[in-house]
Amino acid sequence: MSNARVLVVDDEPQILRAVQMKLRGAGYAVETAATAQEALMKAGMRPPAAIILDVLLPDGRGTDLCRELRAWYSAPIVVLSAVGEEKEKVDALDAGADDYVTKPFSGDELLARLRAVLRRAAPSAERVITIGGLRIDLEKRLVTMDDQPVALTPIEYDLLRVLAQNEGKLLTHPALLREVWGPAFQEESNYLHVHVSHLRRKIEPDPARPRYLLNQAGVGYRIVDPAEAVLP
Repeated sequence: MSNARVLVVDDEPQILRAVQMKLRGAGYAVETAATAQEALMKAGMRPPAAIILDVLLPDGRGTDLCRELRAWYSAPIVVLSAVGEEKEKVDALDAGADDYVTKPFSGDELLARLRAVLRRAAPSAERVITIGGLRIDLEKRLVTMDDQPVALTPIEYDLLRVLAQNEGKLLTHPALLREVWGPAFQEESNYLHVHVSHLRRKIEPDPARPRYLLNQAGVGYRIVDPAEAVLP
């Protein structure tokens, strides 16, 4: 998505400079902000195509800013922070972030994450989702892997569909449970783990070493194209 404008929010000048240089080198236009208040002002005046947002800011937490932005801003938000605890990741994702990158990170990883969230945000009328050798026909509810039909239960299909419609995005356990099973089941993570295990046996070349359906321990799952995967 060349020339897309990205707002980078971080109070560390060296991080701002490094990210700005990397993004500009990849063809993005870049704006920067060092505080939550400045970020809100710039995003409100001229909404960017995406926001890269630090968790710890001088005048507040990035997760709170993310939640505030989500009241009116629907474009991608990638949260980055030196805080790597699972709770921080879950809080950021539940606040509306599309992905989470932990410092220190490589510029290439950040670019890959940004490309992925922008690609997902692009409007599409596609009714068939293709991820590597996996093909999901949303209208016919048919799934194939390497052109071979895959027989799924209704729950397995719905779980795969939700993950595939958010390709590359880390979806938390509660988010998946709400989407597939409903609000009453959002604490029943054992349901999720069992069905993910069944799904892996049906779509993974080697279920013991999954390449499509990846887990981030204690946080959630994401589905990726193995040829383009960026590991968390």
